[in-house]
Amino acid sequence: MNLNAQTYQRIALAKIYIDENYQEPIDLDDIAGKAFISRFHFHRLFRQIYRRTPHQYLTRKRLDKARDLLAENKPVTEVCNEVGFESIGSFSVLFKKEIGFAPTYYRNMAWLKKQQAKEQPRTVIPHCFIESYKLDQ
Repeated sequence: MNLNAQTYQRIALAKIYIDENYQEPIDLDDIAGKAFISRFHFHRLFRQIYRRTPHQYLTRKRLDKARDLLAENKPVTEVCNEVGFESIGSFSVLFKKEIGFAPTYYRNMAWLKKQQAKEQPRTVIPHCFIESYKLDQ
């Protein structure tokens, strides 16, 4: 990849724009406009640099944030709206496809893990840490 520093910086700024505005409706023209590059050239360069398309990156960003919010036991509808998905149906289908679990199931499992960690903290502390600090005595 032969990219000058200025072009690389503009692509990186567009990525930061996605990171800071993932919850808003964003399309390729918006993102490419932030980099002052045509949408087709931007798409190609973004994929070269980040190994995924801008849309794939945005979707992953939204799903990662959704996982965090679900782990806080927030309602699925609220999470869907907060991370920028248009419909609960598309969010649920995509979440299950990408993460492997339905959002409600994921939220319930995350809540159970937190409860178990509170009740039995040693189950979430690495064994080597317990041994080195002699916590098992």
